[in-house]
Amino acid sequence: MGLFGKFFDKKVCSICGEEIGLLGNRKLEDGNCCKNCASKLSPFFSERRHSTVDEIRQQLEYREANRKDVEAFNVTRTIDGSYSDILVDEDAGKFLIAKSKKWREENPDVIAFSQVTGCETSVKELKTEEKKKTEDGKYESYDPPVYSYDFDFYATIHVNSPYFDEITLKMNSDSVTSRGSQAYRDNNAKLAEVKELFTGAREAVRANIESEKAPKTVVRCPHCGGNTTPDAEGRCEWCGSPVFGK
Repeated sequence: MGLFGKFFDKKVCSICGEEIGLLGNRKLEDGNCCKNCASKLSPFFSERRHSTVDEIRQQLEYREANRKDVEAFNVTRTIDGSYSDILVDEDAGKFLIAKSKKWREENPDVIAFSQVTGCETSVKELKTEEKKKTEDGKYESYDPPVYSYDFDFYATIHVNSPYFDEITLKMNSDSVTSRGSQAYRDNNAKLAEVKELFTGAREAVRANIESEKAPKTVVRCPHCGGNTTPDAEGRCEWCGSPVFGK
């Protein structure tokens, strides 16, 4: 049987221990993974074949813990994309990529803005020459040549994660065929919004980190008289009263 015998040998998932059906195996560096376990991995993860069984188990533990972050996620801002939307929890300083209205069931990765390392936007142009059909059924160029255009708008978010380092999203839902059209301007404005969101959020995180590192000034609390280093809200660490003002 040789080669065919090996092909039809029963395999067991190295993660959950279940038997893997025909054509259901997802190879790992040192084992096998069933379709069910593979489906639970992050949709942005692309290194499965080069991952060990232990690495996949660690990721699945992270993905399970991520469900609690999804449950707690409160959407305060949405930027619509082509196949996925960017949902933002501004209060928590986090975002996720939703592929449908039932995104909570999908367990999307909840990512902190502190993990964002950069954001790039681009407009890709597809230029196609239009040709006319001749009487003998052939096609030839117009004189002068005539071209049609299609524009797609993309945003790439770079993140610091053990399982993926970038997320690329197509932002336009409809076809954009003219650089001077309202659709082009609207989608260009959407790219600017995405860029501002992630660049601004990252700068705010850095500012907070620098603020935390800065030396704290000790003052006397006018309420309890104690020497205190006011917290982020300007309150006394001893009595909780506002140090500045009444």
